[in-house]
Amino acid sequence: MAAAALSATKGRLLNAMAHQAPVMPAALDVNTLAQFVDPLPVPKIAQHQGFRTSPGDAKIRVPFYRIQAQAITSQVHRDLKPTRLWSFGPSAPGPTFETRAGEPLLVEWVNALPQEHFLPIDQTIHGAEADKPTVRTVVHLHGAKTRPESDGYPEDWVVPGKSSLYYYPNEQDATMLWYHDHALGINRLNVYAGLLGAFFIRDDIEDALNLPKGKYELPLIIYDRLLTRDGQLLYPISTIPESPWVSEVFGNAILVNGKLFPYQEVEPRRYRLRVLNGSNARTYHLAFGNAAPFHQIGTDQGLLAAPVPTTQIEIAPGERADLVIDFSEHRGAQLVLKSDAFTVMQFRVSPEKVTETSSLPGTLRPVPKIPESQAVQTRLLTLDEYVNKAGNPTMLLLNASHWKMPITEKPVLGSTEIWTLINPTNDTHPIHLHLVRFQILDRRSYEPWLFQSRRQLHFIGPPQPPDPGEAGWKDTVRAYSRMVTRIIVPFTGFTGRYVWHCHILEHEDNEMMRPYEVIAAAG
Repeated sequence: MAAAALSATKGRLLNAMAHQAPVMPAALDVNTLAQFVDPLPVPKIAQHQGFRTSPGDAKIRVPFYRIQAQAITSQVHRDLKPTRLWSFGPSAPGPTFETRAGEPLLVEWVNALPQEHFLPIDQTIHGAEADKPTVRTVVHLHGAKTRPESDGYPEDWVVPGKSSLYYYPNEQDATMLWYHDHALGINRLNVYAGLLGAFFIRDDIEDALNLPKGKYELPLIIYDRLLTRDGQLLYPISTIPESPWVSEVFGNAILVNGKLFPYQEVEPRRYRLRVLNGSNARTYHLAFGNAAPFHQIGTDQGLLAAPVPTTQIEIAPGERADLVIDFSEHRGAQLVLKSDAFTVMQFRVSPEKVTETSSLPGTLRPVPKIPESQAVQTRLLTLDEYVNKAGNPTMLLLNASHWKMPITEKPVLGSTEIWTLINPTNDTHPIHLHLVRFQILDRRSYEPWLFQSRRQLHFIGPPQPPDPGEAGWKDTVRAYSRMVTRIIVPFTGFTGRYVWHCHILEHEDNEMMRPYEVIAAAG
């Protein structure tokens, strides 16, 4: 009996040891590093490899690009060892595309990554099961109006050694788009590893405004990471070994164009800052330490109607902001860009006088307001979070629907709809719709319990219009906690299957994404 009891006790101990929480490496305290010792890198411009026949017209030849996802190392700070990353090309972020409205191009997205992932995959998540290859990629050009076969549908992934050929018509206004991995179930890991980059569309209307350009226009691709003490990526995991997914990841290392605490030398004149929030989950509240004023001139899908003076912007994952700051008012100064308690980067303003050649017009581009009467349908869509007994999220859904359930949103091509996003959770969810651009109508506080129990929308405050910096064309909207957010969406472009999802990548990967289908009008 004693031997049997000892054996049972030993079995319980072994079982407990097998299920104990994994030991995480110690995280680097970035505040021990010197600040502003690395210059801000600017991603190189993507170069095409000749021309190929357009898939839409055999008589037309368009620029052809071949972009390779590959493993690299990059020194994110002078005093750290090179960090193991994945990137599109030899640096992270990947190369920047420069193109013009109405000038299409072809991109072959090549998966040249290793056969095994170096970040923790949760095989209990839909789309990441044990029968799936651990390394797979598919690229989504965020904000692009493309046919569904070039949109980066999350299940259209390819494995190492394979590629996808995508066609981008670029039939849209001048704006800053961005490309990133979109593979179902591991998107959060692939983007965290470094698979993202910027994509600019230009047009004649933008050119005529004489905004700062060339070296006076700077892309600022901002994302946070956790690093180990030897400078390697640290992706947090749960206390459950077989299910390492965590609901959000926030890092203390804020990287700009791949560098930690970079500096940029600038002249005392206007600069245009093209800001992208490429983080998995963190929302930034960007402001200069001395409260220096600047103007927001554009948002996700292009220019605003007029510049918006401000001293701070809020930008959630997936959103973009187009800013103009006049450094002539700060000759010889050092301006630090911050987000809440975090230091982002430094601008060193030359004391020398220069001749200003750019402009900041009082009007930019008309943004006609879409009347609500134009909408042919209004959809009520919930943002749902499911928690365990400890109050920790275990899954997130859109409209209480799993990814594999039948498609319920089928807007008609050429029609306009109002999507009413009802958020009872404690999180702000940045909601992104593929293919389309939209306008924010309003946000309004409501009583979540009444809606969840009786499906009654009881508002407890007046409707709030979008902030001035949101009053343009958007493709990602911040759906605030315990509020109803309404957007009005013209479904133009193409028929076919697309997706909408939360752009907190941990949420997106654990079911907070749904397909929708644009259908042709009857008759």
